[in-house]
Amino acid sequence: MLKGKNAIITGCNRGIGKAILSLFAENGANIWACVRTIEPEFCEFINDLAERNKVWIKPIQFDLSDTAVIKSAAKEISADKQPIDVLVNNAGAITVAPFLMTSLDKMQEMFDLNYFSYMQFSQLIARQMLRKKKGSIINLSSSAAIEGNEGRAAYAGAKAAVITSTKVMARELGSVGIRVNAIAPGLTQTDMMTGSTPDDALQTTIERIALRRVGEPSEIAGAALFLATDLSSYITGQTLSVDGGM
Repeated sequence: MLKGKNAIITGCNRGIGKAILSLFAENGANIWACVRTIEPEFCEFINDLAERNKVWIKPIQFDLSDTAVIKSAAKEISADKQPIDVLVNNAGAITVAPFLMTSLDKMQEMFDLNYFSYMQFSQLIARQMLRKKKGSIINLSSSAAIEGNEGRAAYAGAKAAVITSTKVMARELGSVGIRVNAIAPGLTQTDMMTGSTPDDALQTTIERIALRRVGEPSEIAGAALFLATDLSSYITGQTLSVDGGM
């Protein structure tokens, strides 16, 4: 479904990002795989994935907290002189604390990692997409941005900003053929979920989900694949909730 397409995916070393990386490669996409640290184990994984699917996958160093590194990553990608068809802004971080105990520094950090990094990278990559006058940008938000879950004031606020800016980006870039959409995953079986959701809260939340279970990273990846392909060619400015019916 993505044969001959070139995609950028951030946060590829685990969880949802790794699932998107695998599914895109299996569907024929060449990929710039952005990770904070390029480890030998990750290189072995992507080399095997590329060989099995007859695509190329290039690791790119990408640190959400460092604007200079983000610029460097965009320049490295541009230097390859390959058209960019898809950008998936997936990398992120979470903090959980009551609102009254969340410092302004922590709020700023959550916005830096989950919002401003997306905006900076999207600006840099969208300028390159303009050359082809076509592309798909996919921003990972969260069901927390819609539900307003307790303990997630900083995280949910940043992810809500992602949803709003996705709409603005879609309106501004649509005339040049670039689509911009967001995905709002619900509870998904990742290290981030395990580290941020106590067992009692997890069970309570599952009882509010129509499908009565936690989602898998591969199920979020499926939504990203849909938004990356021409199957969604008339869809832009939308937020697709993949939350099991929360």
